[in-house]
Amino acid sequence: MLHHFLKKVFVFISAIIGFSGYAQDLKLQYNQPAVEWTEALPIGNGTLGAMVFGRVDSELIQLNEATLWSGGPVQKNVNPNAFQNLALIREALKAEDFDKAYTLTKNMQGAYSESFMPLGDLLLTQDLGGKKTDFYNRSLDIQTGLAVTNFKVDGVNYKREIFASAPAQCIVMKLSADQLQKLSVSIDASSLLRNQKLVQNNSLVLKGKAPSHSDPNYIDYNKEPVIYDDPMGCRGMRFELIVKPIVKDGTVGYEENKIVIKNASEILLFISAATSFNGFDKCPDSQGKDEHAFAENPIKKASTKKYDNLVKEHLQDFQKFFNRVSLQLNEKETSKSNLPTDIRLEQYDKGEKDSGLEALFFQYGRYLLISSSRTHNAPANLQGIWNNKLRAPWSSNYTTNINLQMNYWPVESSSLSELFFPLDDFVKNVSVTGAETAKSYYHANGWVLHHNSDIWATTNPVGDFGKGDPMWANWYMGSNWISRHLWEHYQYTCDAAYLKKVYPIIKGAAEFSLDWLQQDKNGYLVTMPSTSPENKYYYDGKKGGVVTTASTMDIGIIKDLFENISEASKILNIDADFRQKVDKAANQLLPFQIGAKGNLQEWYKDFEDEDPHHRHTSHLYALHPANLISPLKTPDLANAAKMTLELRGDDGTGWSLAWKVNMWARLLDGNHAYKLFKNQLRLTKDNDIKYNRRGGCYPNLFDAHPPFQIDGNFAGTAGIIEMLMQSQNNEIHLLPALPDDWTDGEIKGITAKGNFTVNIKWNDGKMSQTKVVSNNGGTCKIRSSEPFIIEKLNIKSEKSSIGYTAVFETKKGTSYIINPLQ
Repeated sequence: MLHHFLKKVFVFISAIIGFSGYAQDLKLQYNQPAVEWTEALPIGNGTLGAMVFGRVDSELIQLNEATLWSGGPVQKNVNPNAFQNLALIREALKAEDFDKAYTLTKNMQGAYSESFMPLGDLLLTQDLGGKKTDFYNRSLDIQTGLAVTNFKVDGVNYKREIFASAPAQCIVMKLSADQLQKLSVSIDASSLLRNQKLVQNNSLVLKGKAPSHSDPNYIDYNKEPVIYDDPMGCRGMRFELIVKPIVKDGTVGYEENKIVIKNASEILLFISAATSFNGFDKCPDSQGKDEHAFAENPIKKASTKKYDNLVKEHLQDFQKFFNRVSLQLNEKETSKSNLPTDIRLEQYDKGEKDSGLEALFFQYGRYLLISSSRTHNAPANLQGIWNNKLRAPWSSNYTTNINLQMNYWPVESSSLSELFFPLDDFVKNVSVTGAETAKSYYHANGWVLHHNSDIWATTNPVGDFGKGDPMWANWYMGSNWISRHLWEHYQYTCDAAYLKKVYPIIKGAAEFSLDWLQQDKNGYLVTMPSTSPENKYYYDGKKGGVVTTASTMDIGIIKDLFENISEASKILNIDADFRQKVDKAANQLLPFQIGAKGNLQEWYKDFEDEDPHHRHTSHLYALHPANLISPLKTPDLANAAKMTLELRGDDGTGWSLAWKVNMWARLLDGNHAYKLFKNQLRLTKDNDIKYNRRGGCYPNLFDAHPPFQIDGNFAGTAGIIEMLMQSQNNEIHLLPALPDDWTDGEIKGITAKGNFTVNIKWNDGKMSQTKVVSNNGGTCKIRSSEPFIIEKLNIKSEKSSIGYTAVFETKKGTSYIINPLQ
């Protein structure tokens, strides 16, 4: 019944948004319920997230709310003694006393950042008379965002459907059976946080409070957190969860604060939640919003609507994002879409081809971003919006030395630009708190962001005032890196009004860098102190060093920032004096250096790495995400970057593998990029030693660090686009790193810088046709490995140092067809 309705809705919406795709492999499915959390299926509307386990007689729906965090607004000047150590550190580094520099750097830390908190669990206990299941299937259709559990007991077919609706701002669940009055279900809820449960207005209500502070433990994240009552003058954030049933037939009663439904024919559950969070700078207890009203109002509106209409509204909203992009790989290959996803992963792990699974993983990243990045001031965190632990891995917060940025690598290129706004909000917030940190810690202008942050926009080096290792805590380039996302948003959208609005933020990052840079003995501008995130080097006969001068990552990030702010000032025709100052400093930066092994040096000197296969490849920032190093512009440095990747090796944690996919794609080596991408799909299981503790993905396709980190999902999606289309160097490079295994395929709807929409089709490893739509007008440059012609314009490509190129002027709203030159 419902699937016929969904099909009609899909056809209707497809006609509206112009989606004209082939059948895609877009469903995760399993023949057994989830046992582990990493087997459950995620749904989300950007604010509410749920993990659906699909259990038969004791269903578990684990819930999250994007703004539910420990803590409160950050205090100013939390370490007034920090600055007095800075000159001493620089003296120690000049004398190459790295031990002393390391010790002194610990004196420049502040309080730990806060933690993302689990909301609670919805528990559905269904009376099935103790009978066994005759049939079972659960699935998640990522094109609809609908999770479905089907099972048969004693001749009755039961179905549970659940989706998270952004228009309704609540989660909707439907329980049904193919025989009347066969649904007897008790509804309960619980939370790991302090809470009070009651039945109110025919709804189950859970009211609670998050801790006002939670210290992380980076070794055992399953331990209870240390909770303080009120260390910052603000008490913990309040939250409220409401579950309202609408029942057809049967009876509804209440027992011990549970809702008990007997002999119903259909049950609709409306699930909503809200917190008292009202901005990064307001105490959530005294200045927070009314969480009860914000939780109750969506249910009041949604529960008056028919279920089919709620589904239709959800699909119209969700698919306007999802259906923009389609990907087909090796269409002639025998499809495995009818197999359970965990079985497909096991077979893939044994070396069997499954191009459909690879395309599914690509679209899954887009699905997760649509589902987790739609809430103001709360960008997708280390786990998106899905976390079931009181002590989440790494507090499930914002790690800004790579992971937060990774989350948003596909937001522009995979045509989800509107979902950038939560990160945009966050950058604005940290630019405010970061200005205070720059002033109090370093007596510097502009703003600074260190390696870790939270919903309260923490910017100080975290570490509980000296307990953190400077290897990760004392990293100073967060504002510079994250500002790149503001610049890229302009590059993809060509929105000059937006660029003008965010220009002061990007400039603030540059102002801090200008104050932070020091002149070395050779006259170069360098950073001092400096670290290369989470890595160590050997010096003086195998001593382990952390703090140094001018890590290559620092130089690459600052050089990239200076180029971007200079270009922005030209576009806006403002700030010529500052541009001149930045350009002058850029020319004085320490150059990139090639080491004795032919690799790009990671450190100021050609030190040996303590861990040659370290998961971070931070010194290759200039290759990706920046474009300072490329085979086209800097072939010698590109070769050094290639040697660096070869020395690092092809193994790694999930997100590390994903970064390397992007880097190998930038080096135009599709086969090597594909090798790393296949490693991303290595099956990892929490309850099976055979598949445990290696980078890859879990049965539900979540990225495995391990544990779960969502950044690998997002970066994997971005990496596939980098293999099929790149748009750095003010050009669109078609199929720049196409692997041999993807002999045939088609990708539609991806976005290139300059605001071009690109469709590419290829056969036998070569481009067969490309369509470029100019959404803004302007000059377009195309690069391809084979000669081509711009149809109608009759412009033929010319031979270049890498492939063939053609340049042409475009008109806004006009499509251009590119064909191989026969």
